[in-house]
Amino acid sequence: MYDTSISCVLINVSPLSEGWVRKKTLLYMASVQSKGKHKCGGFLINEEFVVTAAHCDMKNMTVVLGTHDLRRVDDKTMRYRVQKCKHPSYNDDTLENDIMLLKVPELSKTMATIPIPSKSTYIKAKTKCRVAGRGISKPGSRETVDELRVVDVSTIDLKVCEKEWRIIPANVICAGGYKTKKGFCQGDSGGPLVCKGEAVGIVSFNEKNNCTYPSLPNVYTEISKFLPWVNDILQKKSC
Repeated sequence: MYDTSISCVLINVSPLSEGWVRKKTLLYMASVQSKGKHKCGGFLINEEFVVTAAHCDMKNMTVVLGTHDLRRVDDKTMRYRVQKCKHPSYNDDTLENDIMLLKVPELSKTMATIPIPSKSTYIKAKTKCRVAGRGISKPGSRETVDELRVVDVSTIDLKVCEKEWRIIPANVICAGGYKTKKGFCQGDSGGPLVCKGEAVGIVSFNEKNNCTYPSLPNVYTEISKFLPWVNDILQKKSC
């Protein structure tokens, strides 16, 4: 079986294309929080909805938008209460259908968004993508980081991923981890896998507490497989 602990970013990164995110970039990234503390990532896809992982569901949830640095949060203009739209077939034991939409009230200002696929897509193996988040960045640490970090990862053939894990949920993408030193870590769950400018995946799970030298691929929920459900919510503007 695969581990279902909250996952996710990045160790041993190149200073040229990876590492700390520049100010005022990737501002579509959300911090999903409980009682004012970062727990998961997420990403804004339009002026009303943030996408995250269903396993990030928790009490007293808010999202922080519009900053790459959680030390500089204006609660009046950056923190929002949410309405949770968790996939009705989500399974907490297997992480099947690990996707959730969070409806935010009217934004205080214009925010950056990131597109998702408009139709079912096929992501070829070895496609170069990026994943960003505020997860644990040092081996042995339990502390997430305040500033966004980003790393390049390549997608992995699904047959290889299935062989290594032995069993994985349906409708996933595998990228990073597995024979590399790049991937996500605890605290990055819910963040986007971005390929060719689109958010195509949602950080779901990795090998338990093994972010530095993972022997198994990192696993993401594949967004395009859930478009009918997502589009229905976006059209109704409600769960």
